[in-house]
Amino acid sequence: MPRDATDRALISLLQANARESTANLARKLGLARTTVVARLARLEQSGVIVGYTLRLGADDGRPQVRAFVGITLQPQRSRDVMSRLAQLPELLQLSSVSGEFDCIALLRTETTARLDTLLDQIGAIDGVQKTTTSVELALRIDRGR
Repeated sequence: MPRDATDRALISLLQANARESTANLARKLGLARTTVVARLARLEQSGVIVGYTLRLGADDGRPQVRAFVGITLQPQRSRDVMSRLAQLPELLQLSSVSGEFDCIALLRTETTARLDTLLDQIGAIDGVQKTTTSVELALRIDRGR
């Protein structure tokens, strides 16, 4: 984890723009460039920063129908179901969760018709008891983790 407020501020700046130069980061943080370089190296070595990625805008031509699917599983079937779900190219994320569902999947499809077909496929997986779907209407805040 970040050691102090400066590490957190550095991470925040990188989340906003991972391509920011170390000189600009240093200027914004009021630090020497070599200090920023050393902090980045320490954060990378400790596993706090594991990579720098490209995030595309909403109008990039990718499929735009996104849905969160709560999935309830039959006991002792989660491994098989996870394996089957992992084969779906539309699956962006799959999280085990506490509460009403056993896991939540984030899907992205080209159309609502494709989403409907995909939900039927998920519901037909042996070990899936129930699914509950919420379609994303608008992304209000995205801190991009």
